[in-house]
Amino acid sequence: MSVCRGLRRFEEIPHTGSSGWLNLVKFWREDRFKLLHKHMERTFNTLGPIYRERLGTQSTVNILLPSDISELFRSEGLHPRRMTLQPWATHRETRQHSKGVFLKNGAEWRADRLLLNREVMMAPAVRRFLPLLDEVARDFCCQLATRVEKDGGKEERGHSLTIDPSPDLFRFALEASCHVLYGERIGLFSTSPSQESQKFIFAVERMLATTPPLLYLPPRLLWRLGAPLWTQHATAWDIIFSHAEKRIQRGVQRLRSTQAAGGGSGGAEGEFTGILGQLMDKGQLSLELIRANITELMAGGVDTTAVPLQFALYELGRNPAVQEQVRVQVKAAWARAGGDAHKALQGAPLLKGLVKETLRLYPVGITVQRYPVRDIIIQNYHIPAGTCVQACLYPLGRSRDVFQDPERFDPGRWGTQESGEGPGGGGGFRSLAFGFGARQCVGRRIAENEMQLLLMHVSEGGMEVDREGDEKAK
Repeated sequence: MSVCRGLRRFEEIPHTGSSGWLNLVKFWREDRFKLLHKHMERTFNTLGPIYRERLGTQSTVNILLPSDISELFRSEGLHPRRMTLQPWATHRETRQHSKGVFLKNGAEWRADRLLLNREVMMAPAVRRFLPLLDEVARDFCCQLATRVEKDGGKEERGHSLTIDPSPDLFRFALEASCHVLYGERIGLFSTSPSQESQKFIFAVERMLATTPPLLYLPPRLLWRLGAPLWTQHATAWDIIFSHAEKRIQRGVQRLRSTQAAGGGSGGAEGEFTGILGQLMDKGQLSLELIRANITELMAGGVDTTAVPLQFALYELGRNPAVQEQVRVQVKAAWARAGGDAHKALQGAPLLKGLVKETLRLYPVGITVQRYPVRDIIIQNYHIPAGTCVQACLYPLGRSRDVFQDPERFDPGRWGTQESGEGPGGGGGFRSLAFGFGARQCVGRRIAENEMQLLLMHVSEGGMEVDREGDEKAK
């Protein structure tokens, strides 16, 4: 660490109060956990681009400028650590479940992560599972167009139907995730989707809603006391694990039957039957570890795509000029690709920009954390190694010090700013919705392609989203 003239001590970093428990009580009283991102934005506006915060058992340093985030990631080390979601870890320990890579650290994390990367992150893996995502996206858009034609009102430019897309997008995300992970469709686009799947979606929502307040409390104590908040959280996870276990068992039986008949886990030659089959076929992870990681991918693959898709459609409805730009580019790319979804996505970079711009304004996860392996200097403050430092994504995405005209929805901005310096310094550390580096979201490629494919088929199929939330089929 180089010593700067006038370097300031860690204790001099502006803070929100020295008592973590008093701060936590204030958060509970003012119900700040539901709007934690807005609290962070207000605090940055008051205290500046760096501040300390203690909440219950947790203590963090919060930053937002790309140049500072760059310094943090340069010191993450070979085995990057982020804040352990202790409620999730405690659930695994009390239920005697193995942990997936999301909850692991150190050499064990790295070994498992490198094996998973080959099946979910690398380009050949993406080419294998892209057709499964594309099939689900096509079916969803066909069903939606049929619904608009059948139930919508007739207008000069076609039929129009006002809907709440949230339930449909959650079903799409779950259907797509199951198809990629297990190699099977679960029929969520039928007129009467299963109660089991609806229960799973509700459990994911409940699990995510109860996680933030539990981060700052001792979960093992709450478990022993049988606290209602812990019970809700653990019950939600139990439902998620039960749903995943049924799918995994069915997949294992199907794959073993295929093997007994003389085929591999991948089914017929050249056929991709899901990430579960690929992991089993390689045999490098135990079935217990495969279960743990598949369950984490399932739990993280619904809300984190359905919600951004809803915001993307919302912004397209508010910005008809952007919607038309995307449609023109997608139709041209689709015509050139001759029905090849992979080529079409490559030829329509605005789709990637559309997803990144949506996540800039509406990030699903609001922070990315690291524990630097060496002392670092940020904003001329000394930060000791091992301190939890988190980049706060909502204030980052809406900062005038980072983005020009940040309130404007402009997918095209990523074509010029993504690799350049732009305002705020820090190179490319402006889009961090999926994290960064070796510890970035393991389901990133699934989520990105899932969202882009759905938005592509909405645009390519001639559907419009208007300002009132109507879906129109021309």
